[in-house]
Amino acid sequence: MAAGTIGLAGWGLAAIGKGRGESPDQQPQPTGSRPPLGDTAMLTTSEPESVGMSTERLSRIADRLETETHTGRVTSASILIARHGKTVFHRGFGKLHSHPRAPATQPDTIYLLASISKPVSVCGLMLLVERGEVVLTDPVQRYLPEFRGDQKAQVKVWHLLSHVSGLPDMIPNNSALRRAHAPLSQFVNEALRTPLLYEPGTQFAYQSMGTLLAAEITERISGMRLRDFLQREIFKPLKMQHTTLGLNGLSIGETAIFQEENGDSEDAKSWGPNSPYWRDMGHPWGGLHSTTGDLARLLQTFQNGGRLGNFQLFSPATTQAMTRNHNLSIQAPWGLGWALRNSPVWNYFGGLGSAATFGHVGVTGTVAWSDPRRQLLCVLLTTRSATEQDGFLLNSISNMVHSAVVQA
Repeated sequence: MAAGTIGLAGWGLAAIGKGRGESPDQQPQPTGSRPPLGDTAMLTTSEPESVGMSTERLSRIADRLETETHTGRVTSASILIARHGKTVFHRGFGKLHSHPRAPATQPDTIYLLASISKPVSVCGLMLLVERGEVVLTDPVQRYLPEFRGDQKAQVKVWHLLSHVSGLPDMIPNNSALRRAHAPLSQFVNEALRTPLLYEPGTQFAYQSMGTLLAAEITERISGMRLRDFLQREIFKPLKMQHTTLGLNGLSIGETAIFQEENGDSEDAKSWGPNSPYWRDMGHPWGGLHSTTGDLARLLQTFQNGGRLGNFQLFSPATTQAMTRNHNLSIQAPWGLGWALRNSPVWNYFGGLGSAATFGHVGVTGTVAWSDPRRQLLCVLLTTRSATEQDGFLLNSISNMVHSAVVQA
C-alpha cells in the first residue's frame, strides 16, 4: 500500500465519533476521562551519555524527522529510544493529520499499529501456553475442530505463529468481506475453510490468517474476546494505558491518521485503514492502537525476561522462546509472533543491530524493535506507509539509533 495524501474532508474527520466495542459492559469513555498522554513514565528518563549513547548522534534523528514532517513526506511521527532501562529520547514531530489546524503530534500520540498487532496478539496465546491450557506442538484441530481438509491435520499451533502453516496472508474474498463490513467472526469462518497453499512447515509465507486462528484459539480457551483478554491480562498490568485492540471508546480524531493513497475514494471511506469499521473490528493481525511509550513497556518487559517492575508477565523461558528462530530447517528466521533481524520480511530494524534483535513492522509506517544484547530498544510510529522505498525511512532511522550507541 503506497502512501499518499489523505482527503480529510472526504471522509469527514470532524464527523467521526467514538468507536464502540461489542461488549455491553465496555462503554466508551469520554475523551476527558482518558489518562493524559505521557502521564505514566515508561522508564526512568536519563541523559544519553549515562547509558553509553551520544546526544549529538540522537540529535541527527530529530533533524531527520523534523525534515520529513516539515516537507510533508510524513504527516506525523513519534519516537522513543531507551537503553539499559532508561529513556534517552522521546519526541513527537508534525501533526495528527494534514488539516492546517490539526493538533501537534505528541511523543505519545496514538497510532494504528497494523502488523505490530501480530506479536502483541500472540502474547495472549502464550499466556495460555504458560498456564498449560495450550500446547504449541498440538495440532490446531485440537482447539479448532472445524479446521479440516487437505493437510490441515499437520498444522501445529506453533506453525500459526511463525508463518509456516500454509495459510494465505489474506482469505480470497478479503476485500468483499471488508466492503460488506463483515464481522471478525466471518473472517474466522472463512479462514477455517480456506485451503492451504503448501505442506505445513515446509515453506515460509507471511500470513495474517495464521494470527487470526491463533487469536481464535485464545478466545475459545479463555472464553473472552481477544481485545478484553489482552486488556485484562497484559495492557492493564503493564500500565499500557493507551493501548487497545479496536477502538473501545477511542475516537479516531484522537489518533494520527495514516497517509492513505486514494483516501477520498468510497472504498477508503467505507473500509480503509482510517475508517471506523476497520479501526474498530479488533482484527488481531492489524487492529491494535498504541503509543511509543506503551510499546516500549512491552519491549522492556521482554528485555527483563518477562518482568516489568513488580509484575511478571512471562517467565524467561517464554520470552526466550518467543524471540528465537523456530524456522531453522527452512532458513526463514522467525520467532513466535516476533520477526527477527534476519527474517525475510517486515524487519526494518536496520542492519547494525545484533542477530538477537527482534520486533515487527506495520504497513501503516510503524516499527518497534529490541536488541537485547545491547539492551537497546526503539519504537518509531509514523503515518507514512512502511512500503515506501522498501522501508527506507524505518530502516535508516533504525540504523541511526544503533549508531548512537558509542559505548558497550
